[in-house]
Amino acid sequence: MNMTFLQELFSSITQRDAILRRRGGNLQNVDHNDLIEACNALLQSDGEVSGITLAGRALEIYSRLHADEKLRFFEQLASDFSATPRTIDLAYERYRQNRNSRNLELLFEACEPKRQELLRRLNLAPGGTHEIVKMRADMLELMQGRPDLPAINADFIHLFSSWFNRGFLVLKRIDWTTPANILEKIIRYEAVHKIQDWGDLRRRLDARDRRCFGFFHPAIGDEPLIFVEVALSKGLPDQIQVILASDRYDIDEPESANTAAFFGISNCQTGLRGISFGNFLIKQVVQELKQELPNLRNFVTLSPLPGFRKWLEETCTAESGFLTTEAQETLKHLENPEWHLDEALAHELEEVIKPLAARYLLKEKNAKGLPHNPVARFHLGNGAELHRINWLGDTSPQGMQQSAGLMVNYLYVLDNIERNHEQYATDGTIACSSAIRELSRRGRKMLKGENDK
Repeated sequence: MNMTFLQELFSSITQRDAILRRRGGNLQNVDHNDLIEACNALLQSDGEVSGITLAGRALEIYSRLHADEKLRFFEQLASDFSATPRTIDLAYERYRQNRNSRNLELLFEACEPKRQELLRRLNLAPGGTHEIVKMRADMLELMQGRPDLPAINADFIHLFSSWFNRGFLVLKRIDWTTPANILEKIIRYEAVHKIQDWGDLRRRLDARDRRCFGFFHPAIGDEPLIFVEVALSKGLPDQIQVILASDRYDIDEPESANTAAFFGISNCQTGLRGISFGNFLIKQVVQELKQELPNLRNFVTLSPLPGFRKWLEETCTAESGFLTTEAQETLKHLENPEWHLDEALAHELEEVIKPLAARYLLKEKNAKGLPHNPVARFHLGNGAELHRINWLGDTSPQGMQQSAGLMVNYLYVLDNIERNHEQYATDGTIACSSAIRELSRRGRKMLKGENDK
């Protein structure tokens, strides 16, 4: 029997049932109390078919709530669907008196918030997984300043870590023959270098020297989770405008390329923020490319440096007192929006900015002791090497504003990825090239009061 036919038939039945309920239940004027009632009914149900119908009804009610009603729903999830302290105390006391596996299981059950089981049951509805992902996206928008909501966020992350386990992800190549509804989403979700139009998209997907891969999940269908754009080249690229240019020159044959450059990695689902896909994606894409093009030797990114310009302006000012007077005077030229068009001025700034960028990437840490820059955290955590800083690598308005025109090559050396990852995860050691270390030493000399560290 065709399972797709059965799935579609079952889905149509539940959708028809939902329509009938909607007509009889007047879902036009619902509030969070109606949703809480539907959620309690779902938790009390013990039949699979009725559970699917009730889950669909609850998600339908949720989709009709305004933002303030959604916030009230999340507030009630935090207060009324948590684990019960009294139940935890009793379960712990039983386990303390008799430390057997059954009592340990009961203790785990007592510690689990009731809302986790609610989310599992909501996931029974057709399309439920994607709706729950969107639910978390709503909650992330409402979380700021709400000390009661992070606990719910932790529940989402806990469940999503299982639901979106690597074993469930499907890698697909995206090209010009990919269905149009997916291509439209690629245009919409591209977060690094905006796709201007369909012609721009075709240049990125249909050219001989381009590849694009994405992760999909069976429960989400044609919604990409994350995708990466790849340019094939001879040698390491150093400027994004060359890659994105409409009149660029393609390499003669993909087989002649020795480098695969990852120049855009875009996460597509806000509700999956914090669930890591990129590390799996890059490693699997490397394997796919190696199989297709055995001559590839270098796997490297061409990455932005978001936040660097802001750090430069806030940290390296005369008022901060961190920089030498000479370096401070040079950096004042950044106030001229066309400084990069003046060759002599650009060279003078390069001598200051590149060493400071190396220092920033190697030494500036966040509260957790990890690199301050989020792109650096991502690639270094994946086992890449901080390989090269490219001067005027992105001269677009966004690149100049965010990164002072810099772009970075993070190099993935297959034999070193695991070692680099372990050293980074264990003691924060950053793998970098000798050129980066030399730049960092030069940057240290521009900073007052820094010892050799």
